Amino acid sequence: MTVAETVLQRSWRRAWGEVGASDGGEALCQRLLDAWREPQRRYHTLQHLAECLQHLEPVRRLAEAPGEVELALWFHDAVYDVRGHDNEARSAAWAVDELRAAGVAEAAATRVHGLVMATRHAALPETSDEALLVDIDLAILGASEERFAQYEAQVRAEYAWVDEALFRSRRRDVLTGFLARPTIYATAHFRNLLEAAARTNLERSIARLEDRP
Repeated sequence: MTVAETVLQRSWRRAWGEVGASDGGEALCQRLLDAWREPQRRYHTLQHLAECLQHLEPVRRLAEAPGEVELALWFHDAVYDVRGHDNEARSAAWAVDELRAAGVAEAAATRVHGLVMATRHAALPETSDEALLVDIDLAILGASEERFAQYEAQVRAEYAWVDEALFRSRRRDVLTGFLARPTIYATAHFRNLLEAAARTNLERSIARLEDRP
């Protein structure tokens, strides 16, 4: 087991225990790790999961239910079909099934489902924990210029089957949508930490997309 996997499993045991699961969830943790390693993934990999969990660490105290937020990070891209349109719904359903099977309270399972669904980014977060989770998922937008460039290459690789002109058009729409928000990040922590860098990254990326023939 690598050091990264050890850190991930420590995170898993903490979160799984905090929601009151009846077992250690070791087999489920391994299934999730295997899912995040699937060969079709380029950005939505263990690297992304680990980065999300690292962003959670300093703000865990801000969460109303930190174990639920942490579990939602584990599940939020657990199902990832590059041609699918219901990955979040399937991931959320998987989470609920496993939580119920482990004897977790229905209210907690429902909240985790909502947290995972919030990562569709189709609407503004409805709860403070959703806001925290969504900001963590979007933290990559405010990454260093080098990491952001790597992220963009990874996203393009995941969508290698999409025609270049169509990809550029749809990618530009997505990034422009984030840039058009009054604030990209919903929490003060991430606004202070990443808002300026995210806007710079997005503006640079959109300009490149528009400059290509």
